[in-house]
Amino acid sequence: MKQESRKTRGYHSSSEEETLRLARQLAESFQGDEVVLLIGELGAGKTVFAKGLAAGLGLGDVVQVCSPSYTLLNIYQAKVLIFHFDLYRLDKPADIEALGLEDYLDRGVVIVEWAEKLRFPLKAIRVEISAGPGSERTVRITQA
Repeated sequence: MKQESRKTRGYHSSSEEETLRLARQLAESFQGDEVVLLIGELGAGKTVFAKGLAAGLGLGDVVQVCSPSYTLLNIYQAKVLIFHFDLYRLDKPADIEALGLEDYLDRGVVIVEWAEKLRFPLKAIRVEISAGPGSERTVRITQA
């Protein structure tokens, strides 16, 4: 238990801009093969966090980063490839497995929204976002 607490850090964000900045700072230290699991309720700020990660990885126009709820995967070219998955519409483990997520590992940075639906272990950075009043968010980041 103590080991996990050393790897988990909590942050408070008062605005979307602060959440973007936190994610950008996190991604600036990436090597280019990380997996980031984004967990949180609808509207918590998972896509905002993904935009910040993309900015930290050198994507110039983060406006193009949007939740791939209907396409399931968006790919962005930054300093490294960014594979942005969204599992929101997938309910069956077989559908999630059929995405072939493991085929993208080590090819770039993999970002997974609604990652709590994954049923297989991944060495990943786990980001849990909880909405508070207004634009306030609590972000817990657990390093792999």
